[in-house]
Amino acid sequence: MSVLGVSRLCPVDSETFREAMAHLAAPLTVVTTRDVSGRRWGLTASAVSSVSMDPPLVLVGLSNTSSCREALTDSDEFVINVLGEQHTEVAGRFARRGVDRFADGDFGTWPDSGLPCLPDALAAFRCTTVDRIPVGDHQLLIGRLTGLRTYGGAKPLLWYRRGFCAGSPAAPRATDFPLAEMR
Repeated sequence: MSVLGVSRLCPVDSETFREAMAHLAAPLTVVTTRDVSGRRWGLTASAVSSVSMDPPLVLVGLSNTSSCREALTDSDEFVINVLGEQHTEVAGRFARRGVDRFADGDFGTWPDSGLPCLPDALAAFRCTTVDRIPVGDHQLLIGRLTGLRTYGGAKPLLWYRRGFCAGSPAAPRATDFPLAEMR
């Protein structure tokens, strides 16, 4: 059976694909790490997803042209900081090239690791890198969860139709707790 009367596959150019994907709302994150010299690295990422619940694994898609790709693929650990609507400026800054992304001082350090983390992120996932998979023009970074922080009930920051927007969260659950109380 064909869809809408189309019975054959049609080639799709990258611009048509990009335009269609713009209709897929995605949560925004800032993925951070430190390199062997201690330099902090980070980028805005929307290609982030859970992969497995047991063990808890996450995936980050990194463009091969990203200025942070080498630091993140070479690192043994990274943090995924889930952004809220209050982080629009942070998301924009970490998406730009040629700027000191950490200059504003809004990032702290995950205890006992030196990894940069955003103290008021909606959630932060500390991960140990378990795999790096080259796929097309990206690298898929697979991480095993080694720490978790959640914070409050702000609206999540989303990337939709090439712009920032805020989603409406469900009511907070009893498992939500302030950042200061997390491990």
